[in-house]
Amino acid sequence: MAVVNFKNINKLAIPAIFAGIAEPLISLTDIAIIGNVEQDPVEALAAAGIVGSFLSAIIWIVAQTKTAISALVSQHLGANRIHAVKTLVPQAIFFNFLLSLVIYAITAYFASAIFSAYNAEGKVLSYAANYYQIRAIGYPLTLVTFALFGVFRGLQNTLWAMKCSLTGAFLNVGLDFLLVYGIEGWIPAMHLEGAAWASVIAQTVMLIMALYFFFKKTPFHLGLSRRINPQMRYLLLMSGNLFVRTAALNFAIYLANAYATDYGKNYIAAQSILMNIWLFFSFFIDGYANAGNAMGGRLLGAKDYKGLWLLSKKISKYSVMIAIILIGLCSLFYNEIGMIFSKEAPVLLLFSSVFWMVLFMQPVNAIAFMFDGIFKGLGEAKFLRNVLLAATFLGFTPVLLIGDYLGWDLYAIWIAFFVWMLIRSSALVIKFRRKYLHREA
Repeated sequence: MAVVNFKNINKLAIPAIFAGIAEPLISLTDIAIIGNVEQDPVEALAAAGIVGSFLSAIIWIVAQTKTAISALVSQHLGANRIHAVKTLVPQAIFFNFLLSLVIYAITAYFASAIFSAYNAEGKVLSYAANYYQIRAIGYPLTLVTFALFGVFRGLQNTLWAMKCSLTGAFLNVGLDFLLVYGIEGWIPAMHLEGAAWASVIAQTVMLIMALYFFFKKTPFHLGLSRRINPQMRYLLLMSGNLFVRTAALNFAIYLANAYATDYGKNYIAAQSILMNIWLFFSFFIDGYANAGNAMGGRLLGAKDYKGLWLLSKKISKYSVMIAIILIGLCSLFYNEIGMIFSKEAPVLLLFSSVFWMVLFMQPVNAIAFMFDGIFKGLGEAKFLRNVLLAATFLGFTPVLLIGDYLGWDLYAIWIAFFVWMLIRSSALVIKFRRKYLHREA
């Protein structure tokens, strides 16, 4: 039976935090470097922000098999039946690989049409399409890597994913400087395309490292069995519900970026910075959600409901503490943070006028993300799907439309996000209390 204490939670959560922030750190690095180039800095920043949001949307949607794999592996680990999913793991990884190839082929071909739907035009559209067509090469690399990370998390180990992710993040930072700005006489300056190639190279290294840990440290293999594992149907059903959930989540992000782009290039540049900082915070706090995902599945498999209830209380406390620390640090350097990403006065003015709203909602985000993680570990994909659909179409969308009608611009977007997070967090807390409070006694 798993012991729920500070040491065991943080043994999973702290490596998961570092692993989780690597992906948004790559996007933030791209934006910080691109936003300071001499040639078309606002247009390049806007393009990188739009593409970053779309990439995150696609990866979040299709990488939900990672969460499903983690939930099944952790539940079978808790029930001492890990042998029952040995053929499932390679089948799930192969499914991710095939899916990523299909997505790459379709989206790379229609890149210009996709970013036109974000209201991008002119140089912003041209930059976005070219940048995306290179970054999209990384889909197969990323989705296979994420599937392997799901296996690691299910085995109650987030350290291996952390090592892979941090190596990729640091490599990406160095390559960004080399390829975007170049070295005179040695490496030509590649502008936005350089940032895209830096990401692809970093993703390749992460996959190689993840495969090493998979073969050396886990009881699994990549040999495909002719017989479909009985759990494959449940994994696909759970993944399907999480696909729909994440599609609704990313519809909200798409709508926010589409409206910001329509307001003008300075607005979408400021929104790109705000959105990527929000995503960075989300992944940071998500470390405890990942711990909840791994431990929650194992506790459910062992039918340890008292431990499950204790887990929810402890992780809630730690997540909110992390959110408060992030708020404090950003408040100290409120104006300086925006200047890391852009030197354009109109962009910085818009950023600083709205950034406080991103900070204000962080404790609410922490509760939502933490219970998201636990519910994923419990296999409650259908409920998570319904909550996101309600929050997006009954909360976020009408609030954004009303705010836009009233001329609130970026304020409308972030008020809508706050309402969105309030609905998500409150629904999850109420459901968890109703289902597990009486069982913990």
